[in-house]
Amino acid sequence: MKYQQPYIVGVTGGSASGKTSFLKEIGNLFDKSQVCILSQDNYYKSAAMQTKDPNGHINYDLPDCLDLDAFHDDMVELKNGNNIKRREYRFQHEDQLGDWLHFASAPIIIIEGLFIFYKEDILKQFNLKIFVEAQEHLQLERRLKRDTFERNIPADFVQYQWINHVMPAYRQYLEPYKGKADIVINNNEHFQNSLKVVEDHFRWILKDGK
Repeated sequence: MKYQQPYIVGVTGGSASGKTSFLKEIGNLFDKSQVCILSQDNYYKSAAMQTKDPNGHINYDLPDCLDLDAFHDDMVELKNGNNIKRREYRFQHEDQLGDWLHFASAPIIIIEGLFIFYKEDILKQFNLKIFVEAQEHLQLERRLKRDTFERNIPADFVQYQWINHVMPAYRQYLEPYKGKADIVINNNEHFQNSLKVVEDHFRWILKDGK
């Protein structure tokens, strides 16, 4: 391989746009020795440190909800060829200590999260920037299904969060930075064509370097 440093890829997009599904597919296509995936989801601060909205509900859709300094530092460690570990963040059970997650540096490192384009010190690290999008009503349907079944959140509160937290954050911290993306993936129905494009590009990186 001809790469000198890992090839850093940033993947962002709105809530329930399909980022996690897309990266799961990528993870199935490559060995962990080839591709490392680091998600912002494990960098949420404790509930005591979170901002509450006027109705007293924690708003988890703000940049300040995350320890972005630690996230940046871990990303740089991986970029420098070092391995890292991080406690798993457990949604709805944050009082329970999560398992240790271990991340080994690899030729391709994928950084996933809501605010990775918004934070300039993170954005400037990327060799490739990907934005995943879907129509708003589809995102809401997917989020309702995920949060009610997987996280046991009442449907009415999921909709409250969507209206008062999720979409305002999207319009302020994500949508304005969509133009910075090198690839925009439309995930209204499926992302198989885009997945193939990204897969081929990664295989070229792994074979010939950048």
